[in-house]
Amino acid sequence: MAVRRGRHFLQIPGPTNVPDRVLRAMDFPTIDHRGPTFQALGQEVLAGCRAVFQTEGPVVIFPGSGTGAWEAALVNTLSPGDRVLMFETGHFAALWRTMAERLGLAVTFVPGDWRHGVALVHNETSTGVTTRVAEVRKAIDRARHPALFLVDTISSLASIDYRHDAWGVDVTVGGSQKGLMLPPGLGFNAVSARALAASRSARLPRSYWDWQEMLKPNASGFFPYTPATNLLYGLREALRMLQEEGLPQVFARHTRLAEATRAAVRGWGLELLPADPAEASDSLTAVLMPQGHDADAFRKVALERWDISLGAGLGKLQGRIFRIGHLGDFNDLMLMGTLAGVELGLRASGVPHQTGGLPAAMAVLVRTPPEIRAARAATA
Repeated sequence: MAVRRGRHFLQIPGPTNVPDRVLRAMDFPTIDHRGPTFQALGQEVLAGCRAVFQTEGPVVIFPGSGTGAWEAALVNTLSPGDRVLMFETGHFAALWRTMAERLGLAVTFVPGDWRHGVALVHNETSTGVTTRVAEVRKAIDRARHPALFLVDTISSLASIDYRHDAWGVDVTVGGSQKGLMLPPGLGFNAVSARALAASRSARLPRSYWDWQEMLKPNASGFFPYTPATNLLYGLREALRMLQEEGLPQVFARHTRLAEATRAAVRGWGLELLPADPAEASDSLTAVLMPQGHDADAFRKVALERWDISLGAGLGKLQGRIFRIGHLGDFNDLMLMGTLAGVELGLRASGVPHQTGGLPAAMAVLVRTPPEIRAARAATA
């Protein structure tokens, strides 16, 4: 086995690289989760989460994955036989639909081509397509429909501008392992007053995922069962890092890195998966392989020779695309190293491409954020 030197390039769209500050914050003794020290920790992280979701309402933190947070969103608001409208924006939208059906909900699933955004999943991790959530809210309002609006932000929270309150979302689902720069293990629900009201009459069975059981002790900084204390230490540090940078600057940084990545893909002469440039994700970039070339074979070469992990195509996109994650604790030089690794892999795998990717990315990175925003608006 070859000896590896330097850091592994983890450039999948999550889990993302965990900053040293967060790793050190988690490296503390576990404390009494019924004592005053934990209470101060709980109060700080619950308040900090509200700022990240951009909401004045409660945010519930579960020890669990994003999949668990999906289930919590459904079982707290719906009853057996309730009708749910969902859209096939990609692999994870399809998985959420499967869960809803297993829970006894009547799902109307609108088929899609996995290259456009619609509703529910804000940023589809499997495709690199972002849905314009505010426009979906306006469509619901124009129809004067009382439906609850549930949105998945697992791969966009703390990476792409998202506004739970301003966009009229009722339940927002999040996870710890992407823009929040933590290991996997925490799931989030931001909850509107309408969703809380619905939870009082919803009849899907729930126990572990019950919001009401969480919110009562949360009011004083505690949890109803043993929490993931050391992950909460890490969450507190990650929230402090986001606050220090400022959310607008966090979003601008992700936009800048994403624009540079897309410029590199175009410079290589390859095709981006999103069909509408306005829906291209700022968290990750999905790249279509040229006809006759296998994305997984290319990814294998890149991993074995240059120690870089790129995201695989999921579901019906398996072998057809690779995904470059550029979210979380990430900067210009990390991106250039990533793009160099991709280009090396393309060359070693015999994938036809042009050599203009790296200069195209650098041309974006030397520009200022206002220049990048203006250029994107001109091409939208």
